[in-house]
Amino acid sequence: MELRQLAYFVAVCEELSFSRAANRCFISQSAISHQIARLERDLGAQLFERTTRAVVPTDATLRLLPLAKQMLSLESAIRAAVRTTGPRIRLAANMSFAARSLSAIAAARAAHPDAEIEYVIKPFRQRITAVADGDCDLALIRGSVDQPGLAVEQLWVEDLVIAISSSHPLAGKDVVTLADLSPYPLLLPPEQEQVLLHTLIRSAFADLPVGPTFGPPIPPDHTATMELLNRPESWTVLYEGPTRGLLTLDLVDHRLRIPVSAVLREDARENPIVNTLLDALHRG
Repeated sequence: MELRQLAYFVAVCEELSFSRAANRCFISQSAISHQIARLERDLGAQLFERTTRAVVPTDATLRLLPLAKQMLSLESAIRAAVRTTGPRIRLAANMSFAARSLSAIAAARAAHPDAEIEYVIKPFRQRITAVADGDCDLALIRGSVDQPGLAVEQLWVEDLVIAISSSHPLAGKDVVTLADLSPYPLLLPPEQEQVLLHTLIRSAFADLPVGPTFGPPIPPDHTATMELLNRPESWTVLYEGPTRGLLTLDLVDHRLRIPVSAVLREDARENPIVNTLLDALHRG
């Protein structure tokens, strides 16, 4: 049993998805599956029941999880006790912010060579909690939050992308209207997982005589490519980034835009490294 296997195990427990856990740990899905299988063999117990649509923890997992977290916390404490490097800044985000964040981290490190800046992958709510509890110095989110003791700075605004499969009835068009899209099922994660996205879509359709036709919810990790291939008459909305295997359409009557913000404690701007990092994120 290795500490990295416990870290992968905790990631799968928290994400309830091997693909999301792999993204969070910066490894391939096959690699994380292999390491979990090794851990199961070492422990002589099945840790997850795997189906085509879900990852379900077993009773053994529920007993192991608190112990695994204690082990990883102890490892962090040991490293902190012997660390001789300079100040440490932790930025909580998800993989969709990686490219812009890593450029900003490089700029901050160039300005503060002694600083250690860590990029931490966490789900939305855990990012907010990590900043509030002092585990992280700042977090990147889409939208905003209103929580005592925390400040929010808007960094940039993203244009959302309309995506369809090559078999969709609208595939031959370069531009469409919201009314064109209305009859076709819209695939989004559950509203409780993506409140801002659902609110944005409903607001866009508010002035039209027709509204969106919501299809069945898709997984929160937004594995849209496979879902659209399975339901070629559907469409979805993606954040900026690669859309391999899909076609994108331009809306002529509406721009779907969403703000990206930094969440930080109210006194965080007193730290010059945080200032440099935020300025670099603003510049993009």
